[in-house]
Amino acid sequence: MEGRFDDMSQIQFDVLREVGNIGAGNATTALAQLIGGRVEMGVPTVELLEFKELAEVIGGAENLVVGVLLRLTGEVKGMMMFVLEKSSAKELVELLLHEDEIKEEGQEEFSEMALSVLHEIGNIIIGAYLSSLSTLTNLKIAMSVPHMAVDMAGAILSVPAIEFGKMGDKALMIESQFGKDDQLVSGYFIMIPDAKSYEKILKSLGL
Repeated sequence: MEGRFDDMSQIQFDVLREVGNIGAGNATTALAQLIGGRVEMGVPTVELLEFKELAEVIGGAENLVVGVLLRLTGEVKGMMMFVLEKSSAKELVELLLHEDEIKEEGQEEFSEMALSVLHEIGNIIIGAYLSSLSTLTNLKIAMSVPHMAVDMAGAILSVPAIEFGKMGDKALMIESQFGKDDQLVSGYFIMIPDAKSYEKILKSLGL
């Protein structure tokens, strides 16, 4: 089958890993501008994982996470996700709002303000990542309005798995740690282009 992550060679993966590193770096820069201060970033980890393995990396299928999902259009089609464990999402909002408490009194879930902040963070971070990918590949990439959900990892990750599983059972996951003052949180980018877009990306990178 053409255009599958499953069939990727080591050289192709190494190039996509470097693209992932650059994209994560750009996303961290965007986060620093949003927070209004310097943001530290750990060395991103780039892995090619089966859909069934994605949830385990993020703490297990029943682990509560915040997921921002959007569709890619233009010359690259597919899906892009940014996922944070719930505890990491809280820390990230606290960094941005400079508050120790982001929940409404008596509520276990995120406040409306916290949800709004997380939605905007996801939008900006994914946008920065895709901008770097577009620059590196010289491909025009547009993104839909992002959709955000707070749910179990298994439920959130089932959406791209169901839609794109027929083209292969693997996705590119970039784990990046970022934060400030030694308060680092882990965020996960999950990129799933369709078959033709995958070929375009590799071709534009000279592969």
